Amino acid sequence: MNEKTYKAIHNNGVASLVLGIITVCVGVAAGTILIITGAKVLKKKSELFF
Repeated sequence: MNEKTYKAIHNNGVASLVLGIITVCVGVAAGTILIITGAKVLKKKSELFF
């Protein structure tokens, strides 16, 4: 019984770790894209009319 419990907890921990790593990677990628897009907008600031 203890081995089943250990395996269940272990699998849950591994899944949480993988999900956390994926979340961090997606966040870094989204942040990089936003910074690049913002820099392009600032570069063309004089051409924009509101």
